[in-house]
Amino acid sequence: MKKNHLPPGCAALPRTVPPASPKVRRASLARPALLVLALLLAGCASLQPRYEVPVVETPVAFKQGRGAWVPAAPADTLERGPWWQLFDDPVLSALAAQVEVSNQNVASAIAAYAQSRAITRELRASLFPQVGLDAGRNVSGGESRATSRSYQVSMGVSWEPDVFGRLRLGVDSARAGEQIARADLAAALLASQGELAANYFGLREADMQAGLLAQTLKGYERTLQITSNRYQAGVVARTDVLQAETQLANSRAEMLGLERTRAVFEHAIAVLVGKAPANFAVAVDPKWTARVPALPPEVPSTLLQRRPDIASAERRMARANQQIGIARAAFFPSFGLSGSVGQSAASLGDLFSASGLVWALGVSVAQIVFDAGATSARVDQSRAALDQAAAAYRQAVLQAFQDVEDQLVALRVLQQQQVLRLQAARASELVEQQVLNRYQAGQVNYTEVIQAQASAASARRALVQAQIDRQVAAVALIQALGGGWRGP
Repeated sequence: MKKNHLPPGCAALPRTVPPASPKVRRASLARPALLVLALLLAGCASLQPRYEVPVVETPVAFKQGRGAWVPAAPADTLERGPWWQLFDDPVLSALAAQVEVSNQNVASAIAAYAQSRAITRELRASLFPQVGLDAGRNVSGGESRATSRSYQVSMGVSWEPDVFGRLRLGVDSARAGEQIARADLAAALLASQGELAANYFGLREADMQAGLLAQTLKGYERTLQITSNRYQAGVVARTDVLQAETQLANSRAEMLGLERTRAVFEHAIAVLVGKAPANFAVAVDPKWTARVPALPPEVPSTLLQRRPDIASAERRMARANQQIGIARAAFFPSFGLSGSVGQSAASLGDLFSASGLVWALGVSVAQIVFDAGATSARVDQSRAALDQAAAAYRQAVLQAFQDVEDQLVALRVLQQQQVLRLQAARASELVEQQVLNRYQAGQVNYTEVIQAQASAASARRALVQAQIDRQVAAVALIQALGGGWRGP
């Protein structure tokens, strides 16, 4: 015996419908027994499985910090605030504000969000009846008969009762898609702002490196002059002059390389703020210094819940769960109700007289009887899609854990490195000056001067690199936490 496909909680339906009362007139006969059937089925349980967010294995605390993890629950709608203000840079703040209104990737995400909202409104409209109005005028005639005219006007109503909740599941699925688009918009905005900050700090690093190299070039030029004087005096060989010239030329070539690097970062920033590179420029600020926001002693893991990629993955999982119910709805019949009322007359004056009134009521039922297991296959596809979405959600959460841990250790290590880089830079500058003094006294050869100067220049540049790396790591941590470490 073939089993029923009714969802759990649905009562068995009566096999017969009580006959209509003899007093019911013709209009009442148009009410079909299927309306009673619809009312009986309206209380059936939902076709979709119970939605549960999958459990993700999480550590008790940060490996690189003191904040404790909590089960992830997307809260991406919380206000993040202008996180770039943590760096106390007016130019960066002005540029970051332009991303939200001028970046084309963000504009595309905004359009996608608007489109998903419109889809939700369209599907929500399917829950309500559709009303149509028709009107017409016909003229006919021929050689053997006189010309005749007729007028018609009618109004029709059609409605598909959502007996099994299929339409509501479609609306819920569209609403989940709308939430996905909103999370994708937040992700696009956060990614573009983070990329802008990283490029801006790269540009400022090029400026700082160029400033250091300009001072180094002045020192190399003085050294070349000293060496040339000593050569002309017959104290040193010409090779010392050639070595000094080589060192100076190589440093000038490095300056050109920094110019190219700065231009590339500036072009990238222009595109991020929606401008053509030819119409955009960031002025050099000789007084600019790297400012790294202080990391709080404890970073609450609840901030991780604001990551838009986690929210998007969770909403995709919810939508996949709803798609199972939509697929299961194909096991059940669909019902349609329609009605119309109209008038027809030979003249406009008689069009609205009672004698020309015509009305109709209709009921339709559609049910797939045999599809060789296609519906069952679609249900299985939906279940597999849910499993896939759940795995993607777990991966997104685990990846978020890794991102935070990576940036926490990066900030800790880079802060320690900056202290050591500063010590190395100061020591190398002292060595450079002492070796140059000894060279002028004729105590060392010029090779030692070159080595000391190169070591000092490398130490100064490494110090600048450490400062910028800390800023970039701070930006990455802000992104990993979904837009800052300030709680709601």
